[in-house]
Amino acid sequence: MAVTDEAQANAGVRVDSWIWAVRLTKTRSQAATACRAGHVRVNGDRAKPAQAVKPGDEVRVFHAGRERVVEVRRTLTKRVGAPVAAEAYTDRTPAPPPREHVALAAVRDRGAGRPTKRERRELDQLRGARRP
Repeated sequence: MAVTDEAQANAGVRVDSWIWAVRLTKTRSQAATACRAGHVRVNGDRAKPAQAVKPGDEVRVFHAGRERVVEVRRTLTKRVGAPVAAEAYTDRTPAPPPREHVALAAVRDRGAGRPTKRERRELDQLRGARRP
């Protein structure tokens, strides 16, 4: 029995395979590891690597320090070129915050040594952390 292209397009595919095929991760093992670590959510629920995704599903992937929110438009089982992969999903990732709102990291001069108790208190106050 032959499977039609439309039936194959609407069939579910493993989430780790799909994340790799649309180039959200570099390797399939990275995608599977992200799923096992809880960094992948499908329709709001944590996904195991073998969970099936189908067109219309929302996939959230936290990878490389940022969260990507994509909607599945087409399922892929094989890795394809970047232009074809971009057509397989709709990117709904929110824009990053403006640079003014990003907290600045404390910078110390080279060779200045450890911060003093007073400097630590000032840094904690700047960060908004409370010490017991």
